[in-house]
Amino acid sequence: MAIDYSQIHSKFGDSLENYVAFASYCRWMPDAFLDLCKGPNNGFKLDLDERILMRSLARFFSTYGCLPRGAAKSFSEQAVQYVLAIWYPGITLAVTAQTKENAVKIMKDKYDELMRAYPLLSNEISKHSFTRNEALVVFKNGSRLDALANAQSSKGQRRKRINVEESVLVDTLTFQDAIEPIVEVPRYTVGKLGVVDPCELNQQINFLSTPGWRSSDEWRHSIQMYQDMVDLKGKMVIGADWLLPCWYGRGSSKPQILEKRRNMSPIAFAQNYGGTWTGSSDNALIDINRFLACRKLDKAIMQTENAADEYYMGVDVARSQKTNNNQSSIVVAKVDRDHATNRIKHVDIVNVMTVPNILNFTAQAAIIKRMAAKYNPKMVICDGNGLGSGLIDKLLENNVDPVTQQKYEAWDTVNTTNQSESRNAPKCLYDIKAQGVQSRIITDFINMVDSGTLRLLCKKEEAELYNEWQSDNNFDITPYVQTDLLFDEVANLKLKYQPSGALSVEKVVRQLDKDRFSALVYVLYYISEYASALTVKKSVPIDFFAFRAPKIK
Repeated sequence: MAIDYSQIHSKFGDSLENYVAFASYCRWMPDAFLDLCKGPNNGFKLDLDERILMRSLARFFSTYGCLPRGAAKSFSEQAVQYVLAIWYPGITLAVTAQTKENAVKIMKDKYDELMRAYPLLSNEISKHSFTRNEALVVFKNGSRLDALANAQSSKGQRRKRINVEESVLVDTLTFQDAIEPIVEVPRYTVGKLGVVDPCELNQQINFLSTPGWRSSDEWRHSIQMYQDMVDLKGKMVIGADWLLPCWYGRGSSKPQILEKRRNMSPIAFAQNYGGTWTGSSDNALIDINRFLACRKLDKAIMQTENAADEYYMGVDVARSQKTNNNQSSIVVAKVDRDHATNRIKHVDIVNVMTVPNILNFTAQAAIIKRMAAKYNPKMVICDGNGLGSGLIDKLLENNVDPVTQQKYEAWDTVNTTNQSESRNAPKCLYDIKAQGVQSRIITDFINMVDSGTLRLLCKKEEAELYNEWQSDNNFDITPYVQTDLLFDEVANLKLKYQPSGALSVEKVVRQLDKDRFSALVYVLYYISEYASALTVKKSVPIDFFAFRAPKIK
């Protein structure tokens, strides 16, 4: 039904109809409104893909932007939120990320960019404030934009629309319990009527992220949204790889990205630039969602802080003259026990490192003992198969660190007859022969993931690590980067059943190594089998002591 604007008394007078049309135009075409907000000498120009993403974020009930680094995801979604805040008076909007601090950093960076690109937007803002943990932008019409976390800490908050950054890191339980209810209450129009506009996209939630792991909750969510888009249910899925932003000259150039592909792991490049969901969806070694839930530790431990702490080290051996071949890996595990029962509550992987594979076994042995001196582990579990026997021999000798010239005493094994160079050498070396106990090694690893016993360092973005390093130059980012690579290796493995019934693992992407995974499962196997507080007693047959009465002749 057409509206007769001549019968409506308004301070806009005869221009009311034109103003209504202009407001509808700006809501429907946010990129076009932003073009009007540029300064007279501003050469900033939106590309076609950015305009399409902005219009989708403004028009559809939910948009999933699965795009690579440099695709201007955060800039586009923030620009649309500023337009919505201007043209929907009194609306409350939020940006959510893995942590509230991350969301604040995104908001602050994009606020500065938007004010430079569109200076007229500042006329609509009454105040703004950004601290380490809080971000708030208040508009003159009463609209508000702030930051929240993709976590239980956001439970109970209420906003009209939200944009979920880093959505690939959100699990279904957290989303359904804490994030989705945030937009439960719709916006009421400003004025005497104060009604809910049926044409407004209340309860809108948009998702923006790079691809993650196949078989994860977010992967299933993207598949469901894609099906909803096909069924015309008001949802839109937009995806691309690095070629799209590179074509428009945004982000890294083509030679730079090709150089990154040569230096990065295949999975890391596929997720960050290739626009590909990676990992195994069939016969995956572990449930990727449960493995994601293991990433709980916030702080790496670079050396023991208490002599009473219980540490173990796992070592997987490699020896090659090629720098792109497998690397020897070291995993440091800290055992957290229940003091009352001595049961193992958690096994924390507090540090992961690799040893340059071009070093000979003498140098590798010195590096391993250097790490052991920092943690004083109860046992070092080392792969003694194949080339590993050479490293075992060097660990049984006295060593001199080629860097520090520190002398390290010889070790002795607890499970072999190999002779140590020193008669009184400490028995702290377990020579594991993985081929004979492969099924048990894999089973123990799966059990620790499924039970939540295993805990890994949480994922931190490059910007966050860089900021921590700037505030503390002694901060070491290596454990966090190596834990990410460890996660990539595990997610790349499939469970394989041998004809004999034994278990083994198989790589999905052949180019990706699994040395960190091997070092991890070795140390978990030893802890589970030999360091557990529970000792299984052999059952005694009921009739073992039952004697028959002697016959009297």
